[in-house]
Amino acid sequence: MHAIPQRCAHRPLAGGLVVPYVTLIHDGHAVFGVLDADKTFTAFRQRLCQICEHPLDERCFLLTRPADILKACSPEPALHPECLPYTAAHCPMLNGTATHYRRSPVLASHRAGRLCTDPSCPCPPLTSDTGHAARSGSRADRYEAWMIHTRNYRLVSLPEQPDVPSGISLDVPVLRQRVLRTAPLTPDQQHLRDLWNALMNES
Repeated sequence: MHAIPQRCAHRPLAGGLVVPYVTLIHDGHAVFGVLDADKTFTAFRQRLCQICEHPLDERCFLLTRPADILKACSPEPALHPECLPYTAAHCPMLNGTATHYRRSPVLASHRAGRLCTDPSCPCPPLTSDTGHAARSGSRADRYEAWMIHTRNYRLVSLPEQPDVPSGISLDVPVLRQRVLRTAPLTPDQQHLRDLWNALMNES
């Protein structure tokens, strides 16, 4: 059991676990596994740790999956090196306790997983998550943490929404790679990884 990092001492707890800054809070409940879009964008733009909300230091970690490497973009805000071990130990997708992606991230009636009948509630819009839909029901993926220098921190946006960050570029020098969760790679994923490693070794 990893102790709560000092950086997270100010964060609220739910079930004894730190509630990450980017986690959606709905009706007073932390919805683990669902990101608050506004907080996520704030973390991206202000270079905040997705767990403790403090500004990133000289180095940070980016969470990556094979699909993210293909796109050269990590879709989640970065983490402090001190916050990563706690997150890796307690997040089901990272510690191996979740063997499959959830078939639906939430109930169909509400993204936060519970029926909401309050018309004044600032609930997230009921839009489909095509990325999650493509993964739903499939086996959980391999996860790695890539350390980069924050001077190389660069946001990536979708062409149709240039003002909305969609992640952090992986097309930068990587200082260290740490496997958080192993999973068999497909031949295409292994080929891509081999090409990426060869490219990094040449740079």
